[in-house]
Amino acid sequence: MAYDLKRIDLSGLFQPVCRATEALARFDECIARSQIREGFLGRQDFADAVASMWVDGELVHIEDLVLHDARRDARTPTHELTIAHSILRARRQIGSHPPEWALSRTGLARLRGTGHEDETRVAPVPKQTIAHGDSAEEHEPHEEASGSEFADIDALLSRSNALIDEALGQGGPSPARRPSERDPLVYDADWDEDARLDEWLDVLRAVSDFPPALKAAIALDAWNQLQVLQHRAELGRQLAASLLRQDGLARTHLPPLNVGLKTIKIDRRRAPSRMTRLLAILEGFEETANIGLKEHDRLLAARAQLERRTANRRGHSRLPQLVDLVIARPVVSASLIAQELDITPQGALVLTKELNLREMTGRGRYRAWGIL
Repeated sequence: MAYDLKRIDLSGLFQPVCRATEALARFDECIARSQIREGFLGRQDFADAVASMWVDGELVHIEDLVLHDARRDARTPTHELTIAHSILRARRQIGSHPPEWALSRTGLARLRGTGHEDETRVAPVPKQTIAHGDSAEEHEPHEEASGSEFADIDALLSRSNALIDEALGQGGPSPARRPSERDPLVYDADWDEDARLDEWLDVLRAVSDFPPALKAAIALDAWNQLQVLQHRAELGRQLAASLLRQDGLARTHLPPLNVGLKTIKIDRRRAPSRMTRLLAILEGFEETANIGLKEHDRLLAARAQLERRTANRRGHSRLPQLVDLVIARPVVSASLIAQELDITPQGALVLTKELNLREMTGRGRYRAWGIL
């Protein structure tokens, strides 16, 4: 399971690392000064989740993911759609915490879904410290505040499982399965995820002094080669994006790396040669920034055009709010507009006609609108 760093020709990666670093830095600076920052980042989360499924060989339509996230599904959600939504939630969870959280003991346990913290594990990133007077204490935001909420959720799930068992006639409630007691039909008993995760963390420590783009590329390649988690290969790409955010190359956002990796051919991303894989990953990083800059410019132009339609409107008009919603979501439905703007579905249809939004689905029912 070892990942040998000595076989990497660093001299051959110098120029690709420089190009990827420059592109990601320009992209981050553009987002930091953007007038549509929050809406643009919301769109990027959806785009990255769908692109992540594409990289893994699955197809999920972005309009289905938007509607599923808003609990306005037009049909029964598929297995692939629920996976895409879990990726979307993981991105939002990483983005809502400090940059160091994702690679901390708490963050890794939460993202892996183990529901517990491994106190013996040493994460490669030191915890954030905040000085108070003459002393400093360790500080992990959101953990103390959200601990009771997760405990309530766990208790609710346990009660729900007990009721289901009783309804099916399976007797009294059985104790909840611990993370170490996974179903052997789904998980390989000989697959030691903890050992593989330790090996991956050792790789991160070994490349701690590398440039951020190169470190993230090696971390992603090592995650894929070590196959750390049996059913969560996509988590490695989110952790690589978190590394870029932690190292300051993407201070203001979590890079949607899957959007760029989607453009790289699979035979390069999964080539036997490690150098070929690293070059492909770095090219994917560069493409992520280039695609993001083009998308940002497109949305700015679309927003300026939509704002012309809101001129000379009354002060209580909902059209400006709809413009912000359309910029923040790839597609919007009548029920989603009604929910977000607190209006009726009929009023939402009227607003879409006033903005002259494009209908994206081509359906007569369960329609959705967006901008090109």
